[in-house]
Amino acid sequence: MYRVLVPVDDDVDRALAQARYVANLPDAAENVEAIVLFVFTGDAEDLPEDVQQFKSASRIQSVRRAQEFLEDAGVDVQVRDDSGDTVDDIIADADEYDVDAIVLGGRKRSPAGKAVFGSVTQSVILNADRPVVVTGEDA
Repeated sequence: MYRVLVPVDDDVDRALAQARYVANLPDAAENVEAIVLFVFTGDAEDLPEDVQQFKSASRIQSVRRAQEFLEDAGVDVQVRDDSGDTVDDIIADADEYDVDAIVLGGRKRSPAGKAVFGSVTQSVILNADRPVVVTGEDA
């Protein structure tokens, strides 16, 4: 079984591009397992207790749409969430689930934008010890 980690943010189009890539892998329906990950930034303990129960990846539209797309393509899917530092969580989850690859959704940024705001994609590429695929945005 070929296992991929698919970290998505809240952008539905990027999440669908990632899901489309995974679904188009050779024999995806028979041989691919996808783990869709959403990382909540910040600490869950900062939220009121009655709100913490609603902090779930399955409530995020981009996660639901990617999951539905993959399930419709016959790909085995798990949905996971985490909270904290996005890059660290992606790397840690890739290790924990022993994935064969990480499939990220790229977005266009100017060099100045990357320098000022950082780049999750760039940091994952530089720090991951496994293949990282970056999908483009659908037009």
